[in-house]
Amino acid sequence: MAARKPTKRWSKRVMESSDALDLEKGVFKKKSPRAIALSVRRSAEGSTRRKSPPFRSAMSMLTFYLNRGGRNLPAREKRILMRAKDELRKLYHRPARGETRSA
Repeated sequence: MAARKPTKRWSKRVMESSDALDLEKGVFKKKSPRAIALSVRRSAEGSTRRKSPPFRSAMSMLTFYLNRGGRNLPAREKRILMRAKDELRKLYHRPARGETRSA
């Protein structure tokens, strides 16, 4: 049998060398959704290299991590990260998932 060529993990490279945010090590492994949201928010607000407003950068990083994990992310971790997104919305006074802004 021929040896398999190692696959290139562009998403891993993005997480390690992204110019967008300097994330705290192990931030996505925390057990508290609020702790994750606060950490990502701190990173987004402290970054001088981001190209979007802090809320958008922080939410993008959470979404990217969720999508990158895909089917391999345990259901418990997915729930925690989805709740972290809700916490992030609260921290930035944004409407919750499924809510619309009233005019």
